[in-house]
Amino acid sequence: MRRSDFSYDLPAELIAQYPAERRSGSRLLDLGLSRDAGFTDRAMLDLPDLIDAGDLLIFNDTRVIPARLFGRKPSGGRVEMLIERVLDDREALAQIGASKTPKAGGLILVDAGDGAVAEIVMLSRSDDLFHLRLQTPGTFMQLLERVGRLPLPPYIDHVPGSEDGERYQTVFATQPGAVAAPTAGLHFDDDLLARLRGRGIATATLTLHVGAGTFQPLRVDDLSEHRMHAERYDIPATLVAAIAHTRAAGKRVVAVGTTVARALESAAAGDGVVRVGEGETRLFITPGYRFRIVDRLLTNFHLPESTLLMLVSAFGGYEQLMAAYRYAVAQRYRFFSYGDAMLITRAG
Repeated sequence: MRRSDFSYDLPAELIAQYPAERRSGSRLLDLGLSRDAGFTDRAMLDLPDLIDAGDLLIFNDTRVIPARLFGRKPSGGRVEMLIERVLDDREALAQIGASKTPKAGGLILVDAGDGAVAEIVMLSRSDDLFHLRLQTPGTFMQLLERVGRLPLPPYIDHVPGSEDGERYQTVFATQPGAVAAPTAGLHFDDDLLARLRGRGIATATLTLHVGAGTFQPLRVDDLSEHRMHAERYDIPATLVAAIAHTRAAGKRVVAVGTTVARALESAAAGDGVVRVGEGETRLFITPGYRFRIVDRLLTNFHLPESTLLMLVSAFGGYEQLMAAYRYAVAQRYRFFSYGDAMLITRAG
């Protein structure tokens, strides 16, 4: 398949610029348990009635860091950095925007508050990412927490405000390291989580630190030529045990978001057994991929020609998913990070 196979027409006014009034107040497009059942318009508050008791709902507990930094060259030229990954206290990988890209050994100065200036040196470059080192006292995470800004997606056109600081994080975000939110998780509030557990639906978490590559457009039309950006994940022993218990009971594993699906499928690569521990994934899921772990998927609506749309098309079936997107546009669903959600059952 080719990139153009995943194009669809989306009116700009359907791109959600702000979250719903309440987290669980979004709409939910239910693709049903049967592939012949068609599409049903529901609300996120209906979710406890759509998941069976004993099923396992898995969330991504990553936390978005204030990863956007603004600095300048010694000559005065403006530099914008999006920290993709903090490697350790002093080093990080970043995307850089500048009128003239800094060269190895080049210095970037960042106003660090209270008159202090942080010095960052560019060590090297690999593809779109620059290897940076903080030269002045302190750590990269301390610098980000002090003067970094929330990295809202490029299709959200307002400056991040206090509402974004709260609503562009999930209520279960505990592990800092992401530069984009696992957006399917944004629909859950404490009341909805309590209702799910009250119905006997099990919950568990893993961590996948979402990278800025999630917003990168494909630069090739032939999907076989695309290379994914690497993302880190961590699978705890409690989750592996929960999956085993769910399978033994004949129940379903439900991934909340594409990040959860990628982490689980990456951790089960080879023999289909999810393993405990940390890893790094470049898994690119397209139609024809055989899912081993995830039975149902709750996800937002994704950008045209994006790797995430390709993943959900692989999960739910290409024809059905593209038809669902056309239906969602016609029914005026809200799209992307602050938009509505859909619940998909695995094809086959």
